[in-house]
Amino acid sequence: MKYCESEQKHVHEFVGSVKLAELNSNDVHNHRFAGVTGEAVPCKGSHVHRILTRTDFFNDHFHIIDVLTGPAIPVGNGRHVHFVYACTKERDGHKHMFRIATLIENPIGENDHC
Repeated sequence: MKYCESEQKHVHEFVGSVKLAELNSNDVHNHRFAGVTGEAVPCKGSHVHRILTRTDFFNDHFHIIDVLTGPAIPVGNGRHVHFVYACTKERDGHKHMFRIATLIENPIGENDHC
């Protein structure tokens, strides 16, 4: 069997915290999450990435995050980030809102030097 290697499209790192939930209870809390997006998917003249991860575990639960980023946002020198404003999946009777910007793709690019 021949092994075929395909070229991977770029991905982005992300890290974030969700907003507080259950504000009117003794279980007020938030969660943290981190990971790497899926590969770039062409979309309306730009591209998006899927973020599929789970938050950290708090008390007795975690939340699933399964969203698409917004389109690329240029940040200079040919690089870009993506923005996300969404909610986690419901767990333990509640959801959490979150908003994040991905980190820059290829952060140590070939032409970056002082």
